[in-house]
Amino acid sequence: MRFLDEEDNDPMLSVVNLIDLFLVIIGVLMIVIAQNPLNPFSQERVVVIENPGEADMRITIKEGQELTRYESSGEVGQGQGARAGVTYRMDDGRMIYVPED
Repeated sequence: MRFLDEEDNDPMLSVVNLIDLFLVIIGVLMIVIAQNPLNPFSQERVVVIENPGEADMRITIKEGQELTRYESSGEVGQGQGARAGVTYRMDDGRMIYVPED
């Protein structure tokens, strides 16, 4: 009568299980990289806006290999300039810009 089977003591079975686990992890990581809009294989120009409309809004622009990040300070902007026209919002949600002479 045998209490232990030879298959139960085979150390190669645990190695094969570890290899399967690593293959699953590599597959998940490749999917995460492919879905990231800033991955190196995506389009040449990508714009990512994080927290739109909030005080801590960030805009990341990818142009080729160059990444530029703009961060909001939460304050209202000021500066020099002249009025260029008026924008009206219609009842259906459209915006109409009327330039000034």
